[in-house]
Amino acid sequence: MKTYLAKPKEVPAKWWVVDAQGKVLGRVATRIADTLRGKNKPAFTPHTDTGDFVVVVNAEKIRLTGKKLDQKIYYRSTGYVGHLKSTPARKMLKQKPEDVLRLAVKGMLPKNKLRPYILKKLKIYAGPEHPHSAQKPEPMSV
Repeated sequence: MKTYLAKPKEVPAKWWVVDAQGKVLGRVATRIADTLRGKNKPAFTPHTDTGDFVVVVNAEKIRLTGKKLDQKIYYRSTGYVGHLKSTPARKMLKQKPEDVLRLAVKGMLPKNKLRPYILKKLKIYAGPEHPHSAQKPEPMSV
């Protein structure tokens, strides 16, 4: 018996919608990362993008446990020496709620050449509305 290796065109991509309101950041991010990668499918192949599309709504209402709102800090570099910028999670949730979830999911994906293509399948919106109703996304339980 031969090992089955899926090709991207053989595995159809579904669309899922996740309501992040009141959900814990890490638990939502792990479920999204697995779905984006295609680990929930029997035809999962590690070196091929066989994942589904995920639309996340209400990203601004996601929950962080413990003291993470004040203690978790996001860092970014401007490219200049000594210009490392830091932003606490509380401020990041107010200014860019989409980036909080995107960075959490990005850290859970494999660090290889597939990661940018997998991340393109993630659509995050701060409010309850999204423009992807034509794709008929199914609700995903988290």
